[in-house]
Amino acid sequence: MIKILVVEDEKPISDLIRMNLEDQGFDITCAYDGMQAADLLEEHDYDLVLLDIMLPKVDGYELLEYIKPLEIPVIFLTAKAGLNDRVKGLNLGAEDYIVKPFEIVELLARVNVVLRRFGKTDTVLTYKDIEIDTKAQKATKNGVDPGLTKKEYELLLMLVRNVGITLFRERIYDEIWGEEPHGASRTLDLHIQRLRKKLDLTDDIVSVYKTGYRLEKDK
Repeated sequence: MIKILVVEDEKPISDLIRMNLEDQGFDITCAYDGMQAADLLEEHDYDLVLLDIMLPKVDGYELLEYIKPLEIPVIFLTAKAGLNDRVKGLNLGAEDYIVKPFEIVELLARVNVVLRRFGKTDTVLTYKDIEIDTKAQKATKNGVDPGLTKKEYELLLMLVRNVGITLFRERIYDEIWGEEPHGASRTLDLHIQRLRKKLDLTDDIVSVYKTGYRLEKDK
């Protein structure tokens, strides 16, 4: 399981991040000041750190210097929105810089991008009786190959990685097809229909009116 350390002194924000990341299957530890985070980093191994800048005791910039020799990727989460602040954070070695307030869907997308960049994503994902082997780029249902096309597989993977989150049509087209087709297109809708049929997900992949699609959480 992917382990993420969230270093954020505002508990409501920390709790929101923890809840949403845990829903995605991540193992989350929270620290509320820089010193506590440093102690945790000394005692445990993490795959990613989400780091606020303005922290008690040790600020995020100082903590980043401590983290760098550990070769753990860092994403800054901060209210410091100025261009100079962003440039400073990235030049110091952060992999990404997200300004508060942010949408959880954006945070999840950026977390997944950084984890994939460092080869730290889980190679096998599951949803109900469906298993996705990301290394082999293959999905099975009850151990049987449902015969997904390449685009169907990519769409399923995107839905499973964002379970419980409404995905906008524009984002799906951008990630799966590279761009949204000009004019009215039912390409996405047809792929969703085939996924529902091949994997028996009729009640699980929900259409969100004029927005996109959402894979419901497995109850």
